[in-house]
Amino acid sequence: MTLRVVFMGTPGFAVPVFEAVAGAGHEIAAAYTRAPAAAGRGMKPRPSPVQKAAEARGVRVLSPANFRLPEDRETFAALGADVAVVVAYGLLLPKPILEAPRLGCLNVHASLLPRWRGAAPIHRAVMAGDRETGVAVMRMEEGLDTGPVGLEARVPIGPDATTGELHDILAAEGARLMAEALARLEAGTLAFVPQREEGVTYARKIANEEARIDWSLPARRVHDLVRGLSPFPGAYAELDLGRGPERVKILRGEPAAGAGRPGSLIGDGLIACGEGAYRPLLLQRAGKAPVAAAEFWRGARV
Repeated sequence: MTLRVVFMGTPGFAVPVFEAVAGAGHEIAAAYTRAPAAAGRGMKPRPSPVQKAAEARGVRVLSPANFRLPEDRETFAALGADVAVVVAYGLLLPKPILEAPRLGCLNVHASLLPRWRGAAPIHRAVMAGDRETGVAVMRMEEGLDTGPVGLEARVPIGPDATTGELHDILAAEGARLMAEALARLEAGTLAFVPQREEGVTYARKIANEEARIDWSLPARRVHDLVRGLSPFPGAYAELDLGRGPERVKILRGEPAAGAGRPGSLIGDGLIACGEGAYRPLLLQRAGKAPVAAAEFWRGARV
């Protein structure tokens, strides 16, 4: 027996889950994703990773602007889904959509709920210096990531792990977990546990101003910011490389011993922090490819 599934997701994080659902033999009635967004130098519409994956499997793709229109809700209900699988879709689902599938809507969320509910759980966990995160399969409610949890997997965060590295690990874990959740749902053995009321934190979207490095912070905090924003959007410093101040992204680095005025170069590629120093290891100028620190400093007049 297989389930009739509506898949709802947009970014690359959702693709392994989509492939796991399809690979398990479930019938995917349709894939909902955000409409193609203009990107690149020509600003041409670029389909989402989920749209590409769905079209490669011949799955019908739908991209409503929202679910306020009656016809969009009717189209969703007419799919006759047993369950909806939702992964970083990008739209809040209203009650009629949540209630349309026979067995409800299951969401893959990249944190150990109730910590880091919201839009940027991986970034926030790394930026906060968390030593552990995970992925959860949750039954969706109208609240923001408030639903009961059916399955979860815990993942350690190494002291130098970046958001990009953790993203790939959690995407794979989410795919494995959702495949297991659907098998249990089909068998009637998937049990849900309400989230704890204590320990709730929110992972708001990354604001542009947060990406600027504050060198008055301790080096460890700078390190957590850099790896938390790597590879995207990238933490940055303003350096004068001979043509006036320009933004330079720091994509990887390490805390080091040293002291000086915060933000000043103190030799050997070290930048002084409020406590200790920081050694950038991978840097990127605007419009250029990332380069190792030795190459960057060799060609820079700071």
